[in-house]
Amino acid sequence: MSYTDHIRANEQLIGSQQGRWTGINPESVARMQLQNRFKTGLDIARYTARIMREDMAAYDADSSQYTQSLGCWHGFIAQQKMISIKKHFGTTKRKYLYLSGWMVAALRSEFGPLPDQSMHEKTSVPALIEELYTFLRQADARELDLLFSGIDKARAAGDTAKEQELLAQVENFQTHVVPIIADIDAGFGNAEATYLLAKKMIEAGACALQIENQVSDEKQCGHQDGKVTVPHEDFLAKIRACRYAFLELGVEDGIIVTRTDSLGAGLTKQIAVSNEPGDLGDQYNSFLDCEEIDPTTARNGDVIINRNGKLLRPKRLPSNLFQFREGTGEDRCVLDSITSLQNGADLLWIETEKPHVEQIAGMMDRVREVIPNAKLVYNNSPSFNWTLNFRQQVYDAMVKEGLDVSEYDRAQLMDAKYDDTELGIAADKRIRTFQADGAKRAGIFHHLITLPTYHTAALSTDNLAKEYFGEAGMLGYVLGVQRQELRQGIACVKHQNMSGSDLGDAHKEYFAGEAALKAGGVNNTMNQFS
Repeated sequence: MSYTDHIRANEQLIGSQQGRWTGINPESVARMQLQNRFKTGLDIARYTARIMREDMAAYDADSSQYTQSLGCWHGFIAQQKMISIKKHFGTTKRKYLYLSGWMVAALRSEFGPLPDQSMHEKTSVPALIEELYTFLRQADARELDLLFSGIDKARAAGDTAKEQELLAQVENFQTHVVPIIADIDAGFGNAEATYLLAKKMIEAGACALQIENQVSDEKQCGHQDGKVTVPHEDFLAKIRACRYAFLELGVEDGIIVTRTDSLGAGLTKQIAVSNEPGDLGDQYNSFLDCEEIDPTTARNGDVIINRNGKLLRPKRLPSNLFQFREGTGEDRCVLDSITSLQNGADLLWIETEKPHVEQIAGMMDRVREVIPNAKLVYNNSPSFNWTLNFRQQVYDAMVKEGLDVSEYDRAQLMDAKYDDTELGIAADKRIRTFQADGAKRAGIFHHLITLPTYHTAALSTDNLAKEYFGEAGMLGYVLGVQRQELRQGIACVKHQNMSGSDLGDAHKEYFAGEAALKAGGVNNTMNQFS
């Protein structure tokens, strides 16, 4: 419904109350309705799922139409990100949110900072999703309130042209509510636990769930050692659990992102069940590091498997985990990816140890031989040393081309002295085009940075502390923060407005009319930023 349609519908409703609602203004109601477009998290999940499906189709037609997101650990961070995107680009199209399990563990657990090992409360994940969307909905309400205030001022001044311009902006308003890809880790338990948590996350607004093939109670950060994977059938049960949750809640086009950690995971907790040669369990077991034995060399407590008539003893560690053969990681990633897509997954996530387009593409080429439209969500991780990685890639390319690299020390390429060199500039160019290159060559539909706002918060706080507590004193804050907010048009320089003060004033006027006691009068110091 348009703004005008809302007003007319409210006029009819109020008129039907035989004068009992004469104190209710139909236009004020219409404004509040437009400011609260999404009534529930499920409304958000259904709306954003459609957006993601449309974006996936657009990417299939044109790989330059890839999508991006930044990880956000607080609603305010997500809100300011989307406000900034609208300010700089005029649209939120193809811009998402990412919810990182790492940041939930490190920043939002009641236990305090925790490693990324699924030790934080599972309820903190849907709670953060709800918080993110609460702040995005408030960003909608705030921006619309500014438009409504402008309409009132234009009417008071008799400026019809300005009023019509602002009304058109209301009619064409683009919401700050965008899709979120939410990390459900390894499901926080068995398939039933996964289903229960998935429901809570979807009810909070998540249209896309990212789940990984690690053992839930042995889960590790994707960029740390000691990762343990599960047999495919165990993982497929959790994929189905997520799909059941989506379908039960009426989000029929919900998205499941399946992450394989097999490239860096050398261990498994279980030997897969196999009923016949070549089945999925047999393929999983074929990667185990085994030695052939006969009954006479079997040891007490040995686990023994039969393969092609031979008795094999998988290598079992003191931890009771079984080891995969070295060099099988890529093959396992490819099998994981194909199997997931064939059993209900929509997007893939292959966790790698470095950002290298051709390494990613090599695996995706093999996946796409079986499933041509396979697409990746890729972690542009802060765990990578991007500068060193890409300088080493350029260095290796120069060596391969027979160019002189005598002025460079490959092991020390992070040194600032290389910043303005031919190698350093070439590496930065590769970093700049990495996302576009990966989208075109490696099937990467969505690029995300998992922990960026964790790092930016630390960096900006360090810079402010250094200046404010040093010789600059208050000038450290004014130069580094407030003056920059004013010059760059940062919305939260008017922090009272951002927190909802003006929204509250509008409501007070709706409710009490001229008797309203408003905060935004002439003595409000925020007027210094008008």
